[in-house]
Amino acid sequence: MSDAIPRFNHIALSVPAEALDASGREALLRFYGEVFGWTGMPGMDRDRELLVLRCHSNEQFVYIHASQTPMRCGTMEHFGMSVSAPDQLDAIYERAVKFREADAEVEILERKLDDFKAVKLHSFYVRYRLPVMIEVQCFEWAEGLGAQSLPD
Repeated sequence: MSDAIPRFNHIALSVPAEALDASGREALLRFYGEVFGWTGMPGMDRDRELLVLRCHSNEQFVYIHASQTPMRCGTMEHFGMSVSAPDQLDAIYERAVKFREADAEVEILERKLDDFKAVKLHSFYVRYRLPVMIEVQCFEWAEGLGAQSLPD
């Protein structure tokens, strides 16, 4: 048995079948491609049934499937993505804002900074045609601390 730590690799979301018709899949691919750099997973795309967004790795993806009872979420249900530097977060934020200029369906909760002393958390939320938002975060750790340390 390996002592490797398990890691998250995907999230599965259900949407109405019409959200995955040809134009719906194309819109999702365009937004998540332009803003996050995600691509469609080859061979995992079926009209009105399925779209799998590859998140820079074959082992990290968003699995979007059609359902007669699609997922429904409130305002703050989300999953998180982490970037390693504030300028990377800013670049994603700017691409989302630019996309919103052409498509009013893009929802953005403005960029903010929370200072917890041990870590400064840069973040913003974005949603486009999916039931959950994505929180994009950057952790700016205080000197001597990091992702594996436990602050006092």
